[in-house]
Amino acid sequence: MESYTIGQAARLLGVSSDTARRWADAERFPTRREGNRRIVDGPDLAAFCVEVAQEAGEDEDAPYTSARNAFPGIVTGIRLGTVGAQVEVQAGPHRVVSLLTREAVEELGLEVGMRATARVKSTSVFVDRT
Repeated sequence: MESYTIGQAARLLGVSSDTARRWADAERFPTRREGNRRIVDGPDLAAFCVEVAQEAGEDEDAPYTSARNAFPGIVTGIRLGTVGAQVEVQAGPHRVVSLLTREAVEELGLEVGMRATARVKSTSVFVDRT
């Protein structure tokens, strides 16, 4: 199982380390000590990333945009079929879902709670909802 420092968790959540520490202090997600570092287990961080994204989704003033980019985040869900697979990545407030082969998921060793980057390739058309 992959684990993260508070600083790494903050980057995946798209917030400052201070904000991540305050959330941990408020027991919004569990941490443990390794020496003098606070550590978050991957599955716990994945669940919290989804929770934060859902809270952000409730903000009616949030911008809606689509752009070609790379979305570094954390794997929050995997559904395996006999041939195909669905992988969900929470990248800050963005939930990115990819459909790929089961073989690719297995070769990459993807698991819930591990870091991943979703790469989106499309045309140069951007759509914003205003």
